[in-house]
Amino acid sequence: MARARRPIAAGNWKMHLLRAEAEAYCRALADGLGAAPAGSRGPEVVLFPSFPLLPAVVAALAGTGVGAGAQDLHPEPSGAHTGDVSAAQILDAGARFVLAGHSERRRDHGESEELVAAKARAARAAGLVPVACVGETADERRRGETLEVLGRQLAPLPLEPPLVLAYEPVWAIGTGETATPAIAQEAHAHLRAALAERAGAELAAATRILYGGSVTPENAAELAAAPDVDGFLVGGASLDPQRFLAIIHVLGG
Repeated sequence: MARARRPIAAGNWKMHLLRAEAEAYCRALADGLGAAPAGSRGPEVVLFPSFPLLPAVVAALAGTGVGAGAQDLHPEPSGAHTGDVSAAQILDAGARFVLAGHSERRRDHGESEELVAAKARAARAAGLVPVACVGETADERRRGETLEVLGRQLAPLPLEPPLVLAYEPVWAIGTGETATPAIAQEAHAHLRAALAERAGAELAAATRILYGGSVTPENAAELAAAPDVDGFLVGGASLDPQRFLAIIHVLGG
């Protein structure tokens, strides 16, 4: 299928893997992708390891065409923020992408829409590509509030390139329950329409919107067929390089 936007296959390792495991994973991924750099054709492939693994992953991916990203950042450029990491430090470690507002950060650390937007702005200012995550909980979906929640989460975000959005229905993350292609398409189309209304049709057409929520090799093709789904933010299935490769290949890699 011809795509106007180059899809992204993003693997979020969360708090998994040690250095030797990460290096072995990167070798297996590179072997599976073949000799041609992933950047030359097919989807853009990005791995999001935990902070201690970033330098090892960047080194292991050198020359493969696969990018690296961080799972979070602090909105300030430096300062007395014990345990946090700045956008400049992430960039210095060799990453080009960073997640902002993943549902687990919102849940575990109480991150607000305003804080997520500040993180996205800091990423852009440093030269990183922010992947801003939005999505509703099970209770919000049951109450029919999905589109309202997406609009509220999108509202404060800096809507200038580079920006990638990731729709991750919280009720589908790590549960094995996946949004149907129709549910995913409804949310993605709503986000794209909101982008067009706020920032213009050109930016809306160019912005890649990923789906995240129990993506597997078994359901990836159906989800990828939705016209506004521009790839995946993959959690559990990305921990196995062969399963992640199968998802990459669905996107044309």
